Amino acid sequence: MVINMSESHSLISNWVSELRNVHVQGDRMRFRRNLERIGEAISYELSKTLPYVEKEIETPLGIHNSKVLEAQPVVSTILRAGLPMHGGVLNYFDHADNAFISAYRKHHKDGSFEIKVEYISSPSLDNRILIVVDPMIATGASLVSAVHALKDQGNPSQIHVVCAIACTQGVEYVEKGLGSNVTIWCGDIDEEMTAKSYIVPGLGDAGDLAYGSKLQD
Repeated sequence: MVINMSESHSLISNWVSELRNVHVQGDRMRFRRNLERIGEAISYELSKTLPYVEKEIETPLGIHNSKVLEAQPVVSTILRAGLPMHGGVLNYFDHADNAFISAYRKHHKDGSFEIKVEYISSPSLDNRILIVVDPMIATGASLVSAVHALKDQGNPSQIHVVCAIACTQGVEYVEKGLGSNVTIWCGDIDEEMTAKSYIVPGLGDAGDLAYGSKLQD
């Protein structure tokens, strides 16, 4: 399932437009905050799809049967660009366990690249709800590689992917690579991608815009 949040009117569209805007992107704090806010808003919508149970809550004046999450999810992010959105998701799923993974494109001189996963820190994922935060889904290759690496830590019952902007081709690749139990939540979806796998119109490099340029490719 793919949920494009821009198809309905909400503030998410405002925040995505600021992420894209070259006249606003120079404010790194605002860029990070907009990613965080998109993570928060998507988390609220995502929370409506999760299982809940009734729990007796003691108040100063009595007992109330409240509906609470049946179990806390595991929130995972792909370093480094995913950190601001990860923070936004954690603002809502504030009791969640966390996982972190590095996945990046290692480019070759012939123009090709491979996905390298070099670091992972995760609790057991067996029968857990896994929320994976990745602000940009271009080809989808790094996301699929990261999730497969995470699944070595256990088999999640559900997988939710949270992103700001995705490319149609990348969404299709993720659906094919991760199967039917994945739900993709996007701030917006673009149709095109450059030869170097940048989303068009996209927003550029989310990691560089959030944290500054880097020497490494």
